[in-house]
Amino acid sequence: MTDLDKSNNKNTDTDIVAQQALNTANGHVPSQQVSIKAWSQKLLVVILCIASFYGGWKSYESNMVNECTANGGKMIEGQRTMICQSL
Repeated sequence: MTDLDKSNNKNTDTDIVAQQALNTANGHVPSQQVSIKAWSQKLLVVILCIASFYGGWKSYESNMVNECTANGGKMIEGQRTMICQSL
């Protein structure tokens, strides 16, 4: 490798760093891909999604029961639904 090749590589690296600094200064953040490679991380994400869905569902049910009782009703559990019956 000649000295000319070394200087060309150095200029290219310097140009890349300068361009990145310019982009950052202008508010442009380079995009980066995020990948989840480990199966344990993927499993954790799935478990957290399921837990979040279940928690939201139970919160919704609780709010409906509270609203029913606040309006003077009583919750009656059916096979697949809960019904608010006025007293």
